[in-house]
Amino acid sequence: MSFAFTARLPLSRHEVDRDHIRRASDTLFETLRTDAAARVLPLWRGKALVAVASAAERETGRAHLELVRPGLVPDSLLTLYLGLSLATDLEEPAGTPLLATVLSDEAAADLEPDEGRWIGLRQLATVLPDRDTGAFAEALALANWHASHGHCPRCGAETTVEDGGWTRRCPVDGSQVFPRTDPAVIVLITDDADRILLGSNAMWEQNRYSLLAGFVEPGESLESAVLREMHEESGLRVTDAEYLGSQPWPFPASIMCGFTARLADDQQPQDLLPDGEEILDLRWFTRDEVRAEAGRVILPGAASIARALLEHWLGEPLPAGADGVRA
Repeated sequence: MSFAFTARLPLSRHEVDRDHIRRASDTLFETLRTDAAARVLPLWRGKALVAVASAAERETGRAHLELVRPGLVPDSLLTLYLGLSLATDLEEPAGTPLLATVLSDEAAADLEPDEGRWIGLRQLATVLPDRDTGAFAEALALANWHASHGHCPRCGAETTVEDGGWTRRCPVDGSQVFPRTDPAVIVLITDDADRILLGSNAMWEQNRYSLLAGFVEPGESLESAVLREMHEESGLRVTDAEYLGSQPWPFPASIMCGFTARLADDQQPQDLLPDGEEILDLRWFTRDEVRAEAGRVILPGAASIARALLEHWLGEPLPAGADGVRA
């Protein structure tokens, strides 16, 4: 396998110092809103504002985010401190303080009424520079947490935002609630013939296939989750779980931990048993079959760790359009 794996994880890229010490300042936002150097990443319905592409970016298919001055967005909305930019090749110099603000429909329309310039992270992950990809993933994950954790889990009281958006505090007992990330395993399973196992989820189009995945349960190691989840979803036992890498998946709050595993020696590849509820179909693919059917069978999107694992096994990039998206 000569095709690099870790270099193919678009959402693991980052060039932001999260600057956790500064979060505790009581005057953080007051100071940054009057800082001419500070920039805000606007978020609207999970999308970020994309800058008008330069001629060079249009030729290469690249893009970058439109970061705005704090005064251009209302200070009454949820604002998050992302940290300091580390990038040296973008318009904003290294050390630029970065914020994110979650906009209402009205505020988003006032800032940029062209909805075509508001684009989601899945679509942008492979075309943004490292700083923008990392900042977008960080902001989206944090915003998703705030959207679902506005009340104290102990008493139900509405919590208040503190520490630059990185904690919420209960006004009743003073307890703090912190952002959460849900770990999940995603596994490239091979058999003795070095075929790969792909499954079709009930929530997808019938011809979309990907690697099997599942959430880690409480009190469970990642490796144990690999063995359990793969058996639950395929009816097969696997062995030799080997970790390759991870990337955040803020849709809404996961981190995907990529593994390889092989079919256990006492299992037959044909003994597949999809559960019929979550997994509707399972198929073994050779490399030649993946190449031949790319386009007819929809494969994982370019932003996903599933795509990176699949290309790592394949030894080359998947053909354009394999994810069902036309160039």
